[in-house]
Amino acid sequence: VLLLFLLPIEHIKSLNYIYASGPAVLATYVLTGICVLVMLIVMLTHLKKLKNKKYLPLFTFIILGSVVSILQAMYPQLLMVTAMESYVMLMMYFTIENPDVKMIEQLNIAKNQAEQANHAKTDFLSSMSHEIRTPLNAINGFSQCIENAETLEEAKENAKDIISASEALLEIVNGVLDISKIEAGKLEITNSNYNARELFETTAKLVIPRMEAKGLDFKINISPDLPETLYGDHANLRKAVTNILTNAAKYTEKGHVDYTVNCVRNGDVCRLIISVEDTGRGIKKENIDKLFTKFQRLEEDRNTTIEGTGLGLAITKQIVQMMGGSIVVQSVYGSGSKFTIALDQKIKENVKVKAVVYNKQVTSNVDLSNKKFLIVDDNKLNLKVGSKIINSIYPVPIETLESGFECLDKIKNGEKFDLIFMDDMMPKMSGVETLQELKKIPGFNIPVIALTANAINGMREKYLSDGFYEYLPKPIEKEDLKRVVNKLFSGENINLVQKDRVEYAELPKEFYQIGNKENVQELLINQSSTTNTNTNISNIDYMKQNGIDIDTGISLLGDIEMYHETLRDFYNNLDQRMTKITSLKENQDMPNYAIEVHALKSDSKYLGLTKLAELALDHELKSKENNIPYIQEHYQELLNEIDKTKHLMNEYITKYL
Repeated sequence: VLLLFLLPIEHIKSLNYIYASGPAVLATYVLTGICVLVMLIVMLTHLKKLKNKKYLPLFTFIILGSVVSILQAMYPQLLMVTAMESYVMLMMYFTIENPDVKMIEQLNIAKNQAEQANHAKTDFLSSMSHEIRTPLNAINGFSQCIENAETLEEAKENAKDIISASEALLEIVNGVLDISKIEAGKLEITNSNYNARELFETTAKLVIPRMEAKGLDFKINISPDLPETLYGDHANLRKAVTNILTNAAKYTEKGHVDYTVNCVRNGDVCRLIISVEDTGRGIKKENIDKLFTKFQRLEEDRNTTIEGTGLGLAITKQIVQMMGGSIVVQSVYGSGSKFTIALDQKIKENVKVKAVVYNKQVTSNVDLSNKKFLIVDDNKLNLKVGSKIINSIYPVPIETLESGFECLDKIKNGEKFDLIFMDDMMPKMSGVETLQELKKIPGFNIPVIALTANAINGMREKYLSDGFYEYLPKPIEKEDLKRVVNKLFSGENINLVQKDRVEYAELPKEFYQIGNKENVQELLINQSSTTNTNTNISNIDYMKQNGIDIDTGISLLGDIEMYHETLRDFYNNLDQRMTKITSLKENQDMPNYAIEVHALKSDSKYLGLTKLAELALDHELKSKENNIPYIQEHYQELLNEIDKTKHLMNEYITKYL
């Protein structure tokens, strides 16, 4: 620049324009060319680093500057440099200067939002201290009243108040934990099959006490065409619906609350439309947008008597959105509000998940002194396992028989039993046929319970119509067993309803492997540690690493010792069993083949041999259809799985038992 000031410059007038020339102008072109050349060299050596759009003005300046300089040197009368520099400056504003301004604006917005959130949390903590103190003070006060109570009735009344205050406190803590999980990104959506009608009905039952306490008319309307089984996150769906129902109960003083579940079906997708309409206080139009803001409760001065943290609806919105749904609010201030959730769930046509009607655990406190049970099953392993499971709950004498013929002989000879467990699929004479013959015996009035591994929808009704007292699916679960025995010997009116069961054969593996056993095996090992100090988690890990669902096996059989004993029996009898199955296959005796693979399936379920149980079920179903070509074609697959299972069991027994 100093050189340009020192060098002479000439002004040349030509026609209607004047342009500069001379040594100063020539030096300008030469020095500019050198600068451009240096820029190009540096750019080419650092080309990989120059991908940011902020370098675009520099590239444009190099290219346009070179072109403009050459043209202006050739045609001095053209004034192009200023226009080129203005264009480059404009590009710099939108690529360099303006983003910085936007960034500052965004930082200011974020700063304001952070300050607002901080104020909101401060207000939340202030109200939370009140919300938490209220039930805590109640718990403390009523506890002192119990201590000083003079009568049992007075103590019971105070205890009820403590329970009520504890539930309020638990609701507050749960809300805080839920919103914390959501904000930390730790709330997970876990999908599984569920009984839709049962979910919506039981959710309604949870809030009925609140409605009754305020004298509200609670109307429940669940669409009759709602699919029986849906696939989705039923736990979080229940939480969202419960929050809306609870909110309606809180803010409705009189009138009614309408709870409606409708559905729109499209192929294998069901759109749930869940609405809760109340005649409560309503929401002002300008406050609807604030309704789902966490830590905020509308009209605090008007709602001072309403308990809560202002988190329920915020949690509900987050949950619904995480599941891919949406929630809409309609309200008329002073008249009421209507909340509507729209959520798509997958329909499972061929999957039956039965409702759990009886939820509480059943105790086994029934008087079975002088009682005697009989189990009839052609499978020795089933006899052994069944006896152990029954005796683990009820210490009664149990006799076992391996055929319906033996059972008939016993009863005809005057043997007395108080309860008979009868397997249905037995060779030569099935359980149903045996029961029909038993009823022909004069004076026979012993209740008979059907046992079968075909735990599918409609089986209970079938067996009851056949004359059985009740039906138990195999593997036998202790809670089901308790219900049956209590129903028979205590006179309790308990309806036995099959627990959530899935027809595994019609589901892909990822469906029926859903669920967390919550370290069942570790709990059971701890329970049995006094009798088996050598058992450790590595045993179970070995089985699990090889695809065995040992958690289910242990939970069904009661403890690890029983599992090991059953495993040994299964292993020792496997060769003999497969010889018999092969012989039946070669002779194309499909009825008895079905009985044998049915027993194989049942035993495999007890031990958590999922793959083997699936293959055995396939062979059972096909043999019942007399599909001999299928059996012949896929028999080797069954044998391969048997060999694999034998090798695994041998390794496990040798190394760990």
